[in-house]
Parts: sequence; structure tokens; C-alpha cells
Amino acid sequence: MTEREYNECVSTYADNVYRFILKNLKHEEDARDVVQTAFEKMWRNREEVDATKSKSYLFTIAYHQMIDHIRKVKRIQLKEEFNDATKVLDKPAHNLKKVLEEALARLSETQRSLVLLKDYEGYSYEEIGKITGLNESQVKVYLHRARVQLKNYLVRLENVI
Repeated sequence: MTEREYNECVSTYADNVYRFILKNLKHEEDARDVVQTAFEKMWRNREEVDATKSKSYLFTIAYHQMIDHIRKVKRIQLKEEFNDATKVLDKPAHNLKKVLEEALARLSETQRSLVLLKDYEGYSYEEIGKITGLNESQVKVYLHRARVQLKNYLVRLENVI
């Protein structure tokens, strides 16, 4: 990959990668750090990167950086136990985006990433497999389970109202 091809990759895919990482991490600064690190790694390895596969390569690096970041944060933070008594039931019905974000947040890291890669970014099962390191069958199974979980959460009236 040449310097020009790298710059084209940055200008073409930076927003997509940032959106994907931000949807998973839900923290702007962390998302920027992960994306910056991904582009830095891509720059260091640009001579080995095929320019025609730069999007897939970039998303793969960013995905793995995000997973590393999540693991690191989990080791540092103390987890609070979920308390049903503090659950807020007063949700405005018009805020569907927030409801969908809450539904996505209930998925595992892998399931959420698969849903975002497939349904938000439009990757094929094969491409998602390459990005995440899963085989195509695993991608389909995990994605199906994630969609079932989303459906079950979204059809429950108390979650939407």
C-alpha cells in the first residue's frame, strides 16, 4: 500500500470505523483512541497491506483493538451489580433510538459487534468472519442468536414504554 492509498483509506473509512467503535464502546475519547491506534498500526504495516483489502484490514485491526481496550477497562473498573430495585421504568415511547441502544447493550461484545458489522455496516458473513476471526457458520449462528435476543427485548412492552 502506498502513502497515497493509505491517505485515501483514511479519508474513505475513518468515519465508518469510528461509528462502529463508538457504537460498541459508547465513549467518544476511547473510540478515538482505538481508531487512532488502528490507523497507526495500519501505517506501520502498510507495506504488507493489499490496498484492495484495506477496508477489511482496517476494521479487523480496529475490532481487535476495541476488544483489547474492553478487556483492559474491565480489569481496571470495579463492576457494580445490577439492582432490579433501581431499574427505571419511566421511558419515553418516542425515544426508539435509546431503546435500541439499550437492547444492543444487553448483547455480549461479540454479538453486538456482529450485529453492527452486518446490519449497520453491511458486511457479508465472510467479511465479518475475517474481521472477527470466526468462521462463517459461527458468524451466522451468533448473529441469529443476537437477533433473537434483540427481538425478545424489543417486543416486551415494558422495555419500550
